[in-house]
Amino acid sequence: MKAPWAFRWAFQWALVLALMLLGQPVWAAMGAQASPAQASLVERVVSPGGIEVWLVRDAKNPIIALDWSFRGGAATDPADRLGLAAMAAGLLDEGAGDLDSAAFQDRLADHSIGLAFNASRDWFSGALLTLRENRQEAFTLARLALTAPRFDADAVARIRGQLQVAVRREEADPVTVAYHALARQLFPDHPYGRPLRGTTDTLAAITTDDLRGFAARRLARDGLLVTAAGDIDPAELGAAVDWIFGALPAAPAPAAIPDARPSADVRPVAVSWPGPQSLFVQAGAGIPPGDPDWPAALLLSHILGGEGLESRLAEAVRTRRGLSYDVQCNLQSYALADLFIVSGSTANATVAQALGLVRHTLAEVAAHGVTARELRDAETYLTGSFPLQFTNDRAIAALLLDIRRDGYPAGFLDHRDALLRRVTLADIRRVAARLLRPDAMATVVVGGATGPLR
Repeated sequence: MKAPWAFRWAFQWALVLALMLLGQPVWAAMGAQASPAQASLVERVVSPGGIEVWLVRDAKNPIIALDWSFRGGAATDPADRLGLAAMAAGLLDEGAGDLDSAAFQDRLADHSIGLAFNASRDWFSGALLTLRENRQEAFTLARLALTAPRFDADAVARIRGQLQVAVRREEADPVTVAYHALARQLFPDHPYGRPLRGTTDTLAAITTDDLRGFAARRLARDGLLVTAAGDIDPAELGAAVDWIFGALPAAPAPAAIPDARPSADVRPVAVSWPGPQSLFVQAGAGIPPGDPDWPAALLLSHILGGEGLESRLAEAVRTRRGLSYDVQCNLQSYALADLFIVSGSTANATVAQALGLVRHTLAEVAAHGVTARELRDAETYLTGSFPLQFTNDRAIAALLLDIRRDGYPAGFLDHRDALLRRVTLADIRRVAARLLRPDAMATVVVGGATGPLR
């Protein structure tokens, strides 16, 4: 008797990950003081068919991880078919070629292969994880999923239902509600302001023809980014990526996505929600990866609202006054927009006070910068914690893909730590003045806040 789909999918990944953990993590072999770049040895491989791949070889573990992204994700969904990209992502491994959903999933499980697809705002991505001995089967199944998806009626109905359940859960989750409201506030007339998974109604409207059309329009070699890690050499990898992707169309269909700029409307938005606590999320224009100020912005974001209780915002809002269990900030980048985001929670009666403290803290740092100790501690944390992302081949391939999508060169890892260490207090103060504009940030509060929000 076959296990239910969700359990079989989880079993595939658990089995492969367990096998990975039997070997030594890549970064652990670096030596305690070695940088990720020195040990990762990122190789640029160009296949005979012209597809560029970034590779980190690791012959110690009999594992191969392959990650890829096509340009154009949920932002290309038609307004009346929101959730199309997400639905396609859920269906590519639900039957392909002459294999129906059950047969395709059986082949994956029988060979301990992990294959998954995902749609973000700007990218449609896939990930393949396999034992080396099963690589040909894995490459063949990935090729089938990309070039000959079936979109059978029963699979379409099942994935549609799963997504509709997920949408209903999001509608009952105050955190998701807050971020959806923030997206609408920032990008009211842009695809970035729409729900990535759509609504129950737009999901219901998606047809098999819509799904086939999405695959035909978006899955193409031009704009394809591929990364790999594990026990595979460049020649073998080049042949594999040509086999997997070579039959795809040369170029995707044009997708006209308008430029995105956060709205200047910063009037606070309040969403009523039962309970004693309120969530708040604020966002303003950020700094794009690749900008010369990005290293300073990353350090500044950590100083303001990074992990731990010693950040400026945690000190102001939580430690001194006990108004919030957690307050943090981060930098978020899309292909066409960049954001600086602050989030936290507090009691309904203290929302205005907490927001005032956030605003005051940001303004103070924008005017006066940070201390030498804060900068040194942030540099130590961000350089010291980075190697922890290199725990296995799957993590390495995913990280390399993130770096490629951000537009960095293959040698970025060789210089990342040096870029952070070169940031000065003057750099931080200049970037703080550029980035921190508390009066120009959109604000959403979900809960039962009392009193004015500004």
